Amino acid sequence: MFPLLPFPSPREVIFFMLVLSRVAGIFAALPVFGGRRMPARIKAVVVLMITLVCFPTLSVALPQIPSDAFGLALLAFGEVMVGLTLAFITQIIFAAIEFSGQIIGMQMGLTISSILDPSQGTQTQLMSVIQTLFATLMFLSLNIHHMFIRAIMDSFKVIPLGGWRLSGELTNMLVMRTADIFIIGIRLAAPVMVALLLTTIALGIMARAFPQMNIFMISMPLNIGLGLVILGMTLTIFFHVLQVAFGNLSSQIEALFRLMAKGG
Repeated sequence: MFPLLPFPSPREVIFFMLVLSRVAGIFAALPVFGGRRMPARIKAVVVLMITLVCFPTLSVALPQIPSDAFGLALLAFGEVMVGLTLAFITQIIFAAIEFSGQIIGMQMGLTISSILDPSQGTQTQLMSVIQTLFATLMFLSLNIHHMFIRAIMDSFKVIPLGGWRLSGELTNMLVMRTADIFIIGIRLAAPVMVALLLTTIALGIMARAFPQMNIFMISMPLNIGLGLVILGMTLTIFFHVLQVAFGNLSSQIEALFRLMAKGG
């Protein structure tokens, strides 16, 4: 009836919307592209363009299409959850980076210098912002976003439309990956934590040996200056830890594919 339209039937319109939902789920939570930093119009255009590129190459079977709007909404919600689950493992790394920045800022005495993070709409530590910017540059330089674009296409081969299920094994894996926030965060903050701990011990000894010395006035600029110096000297360690964490994403994505396909 409408030969000029790109979708010849309502069934293909539903197919396109399900693909769009999965792509939107990934880009809603993917670092750099998600959050409030990127305008919503740009994100919508990027999601639509990637969907238009992926859609003609897909050869997957449609699930049983519900007859009511609520059933269609649940089907689309399942596709969004597939994308969110895949992007969640990357958000864990950036949460660990923010956690390490919180620790470093507290150790350096920068707690009162919290600023507004435009990507989250909340206050965050200055060191968290700096480290997140470093991680973002590394995320883009290693082409990790390309990995997730490929994962979009691979997900349709492994996880059929409407096949997302929250199984017990999938939940256990997500919980275990959440624990990486503390593990990676402590690894990133360890050099500064150790250096400032030794500095605090040395200042404590000096305070006992020289009671007339104003340790408070000395400790604040000393902790900030020493913390920045240690950060600069251990920047290669910071990038190495991130490189290892980003390098494990490929195997984690494959594990998520297996669990979600098994749950489906």
